[in-house]
Amino acid sequence: MKTRHPFASLAAVSLVLAMPAFAADTAQDFVDKAAVGGKFEVDSSKIAQDKVTDQNVKEFAQKMIEDHNAANAKLQSIAGEQKLQLPVDLDAPHRSELQKLQHGKAPLDQPYVDMQRSAHADAVSLFESYAKDGDNGPLKVFAQETLPTLKMHKEMIEKIATTIGTDSSSAANSTTPAVKMTDSPSPSAPEPGANSFTEDQAKDRIEDAGYSNVSKLIKDDQGIWRGQASKDGKNIPIALDYQGNIVVGNN
Repeated sequence: MKTRHPFASLAAVSLVLAMPAFAADTAQDFVDKAAVGGKFEVDSSKIAQDKVTDQNVKEFAQKMIEDHNAANAKLQSIAGEQKLQLPVDLDAPHRSELQKLQHGKAPLDQPYVDMQRSAHADAVSLFESYAKDGDNGPLKVFAQETLPTLKMHKEMIEKIATTIGTDSSSAANSTTPAVKMTDSPSPSAPEPGANSFTEDQAKDRIEDAGYSNVSKLIKDDQGIWRGQASKDGKNIPIALDYQGNIVVGNN
């Protein structure tokens, strides 16, 4: 019988995308978010190695595996010493993203790079916050020591993005979609997944679709922006998923 262990190869230096907030209130919260994000980084990079074609992307994926696995031992050791529990599995949004890579048809350079850009932006936010205001001394030092590596990774993936057609400056342009759109019809319910739309980008996309008075936008734990908007004189609930699909109603 197989024994289920906590992450054997946690990659603690990154936090993925699709979390509702990227600040940790407690030591356990920080461990949970860093561990889940780290495992996603390693797992997604392992899949990407066989499904990307750009040499720079391949080398980046290998570096993510090496660096994040190195950080694992440190996080795992500190968590054990502090009597903190490591999560035993990924959450639903991260599993969904892995499945997209696993079942996607190569080459997957663009989707992988998009995921990494979002993941590292979130990671830097998490580690910066805990390095400054963390409530656990050893974990706070860990966050401080790991943060420079995270920032280096973020700079690397932004540079790579410009070489494969993902202009890293596009994030500053709120009218530009944050992810590659699909040509398929919008679903009846928003699709969960790592959402790299900023709040301003989400608002602009909804307004471009003919809605007004967009307000109360909050990204939930499935990576879906939810809020209120007006159309035809009616105020309605609205949602925007990571693909850019707009869905009306309480889905």
